[in-house]
Amino acid sequence: MQDEVNTKVVAIAIRGSKITAEMLVKALRKFVEELEKAQKDASRPKTYKGKQSIKHLMEQNAAINNIEVTDGNIKSFERTARKYGIDFALKKDSSEQPPRYLVFFKGRDVDVMTQAFKEFSARTVRKQERPSLREQLAQKREQSKAKHREKLKVKTKERGAEL
Repeated sequence: MQDEVNTKVVAIAIRGSKITAEMLVKALRKFVEELEKAQKDASRPKTYKGKQSIKHLMEQNAAINNIEVTDGNIKSFERTARKYGIDFALKKDSSEQPPRYLVFFKGRDVDVMTQAFKEFSARTVRKQERPSLREQLAQKREQSKAKHREKLKVKTKERGAEL
């Protein structure tokens, strides 16, 4: 470690025309503090949050559970999981047709995961029950055509009565 520090070039920029010994000592102390801070951050393993790989999930030393999901719309589940702060990993199993997805998560997140799945499934059911925008547009178009036909009939009747 010491050799690594010795081989690096150190550049310190200090403003001012004259460098006093006190200023030089302050600059070197600040430099040493930054080095120590960088070493502390490097020694601590990086913790991952939210969606991550299975490897990173296993490195967190927690029991891992999984749930099978057959829905291809995984993005909406990711939004819900992010809302609940769940650490999870997705694995696509394409050996079957249609492909299924396995959601791996920490064992201590079981209760939170069940709540997130309830919300996710309720949202997907609501989306399926709601008529599509194209169907609604087609219905409105038909209604407007019918109203237009009635107006034309009324106009022709009024003209005939005037004669």
